[in-house]
Amino acid sequence: MFHRTATVLEHVPLADRTYRVRVACPDIAAAIRPGQFVMLRLPGGSDPLLGRPFALYDTVLDASGTPVAFDVVYLVVGKMTGKLTQVQAGETLEIWGPLGKPFLDVGTPDAVAFVAGGIGQTPFLAFARELLGTRGFGGDAPRKRTEKVDLFYGVRTASLAAGVDDFRAAGVSVHLASDDGSVGFRGYVTQLLESQGKRGPLVGCGPEPMLHSLAKLAAKWGVPCQVSLETPMACGFGACFSCVTKVRTPDGDWDYKRVCVEGPCFDAAQLVWG
Repeated sequence: MFHRTATVLEHVPLADRTYRVRVACPDIAAAIRPGQFVMLRLPGGSDPLLGRPFALYDTVLDASGTPVAFDVVYLVVGKMTGKLTQVQAGETLEIWGPLGKPFLDVGTPDAVAFVAGGIGQTPFLAFARELLGTRGFGGDAPRKRTEKVDLFYGVRTASLAAGVDDFRAAGVSVHLASDDGSVGFRGYVTQLLESQGKRGPLVGCGPEPMLHSLAKLAAKWGVPCQVSLETPMACGFGACFSCVTKVRTPDGDWDYKRVCVEGPCFDAAQLVWG
């Protein structure tokens, strides 16, 4: 894990109350893998005191192909993200990472389906690049693992759909759903997924009720499913035990696991839902 004060290179809007921050930090950019996250903190203040977790969205390469920066995407939902919107290019952020475990190995299937709700699309752009073999992460050379990646992406309304063009430019087929019908399918993203017929493996990120529905659909279809949990975190490296979730144990019981250390990516069938 690296702890750095890093310069913001870009800070641009992607959708309503949704922004992308690009940070110059070669150490983290070279080490981080899809599914992992960083903690960001506004330097020079104590309100809020703690950092906040942000999933890797993408890495940025220089002319030689060396990772030199990375992107995170966030939705303004509270004090920290509200203040983060005021940070300009050229200013700095306190960062530590990479943290957590990356996405689980999906093997080499013909296709992979991502299922995102709300701001849950953010960890999937880098993972799509990795699976399609267009970019390597964590020091690994690019290696193609699948022929096709689909993103099923649900939002409350069309103005909140963020990064769609980035996914399409990366070669991902995007299928949109919205609660109000203002874009794509009207209804839940899991309903859209089910209407398209059985597919897998599935990879989900978003609100817990959506992930629970996805886990049940995966069990019904008999396909592998992993989920990236959005559990609130305090420290980000396992010391405070504020982000625990229930995970099944081999003896049929369950135990608490720290989402920031043992996760955030878990086999959906191993989680105790509800």
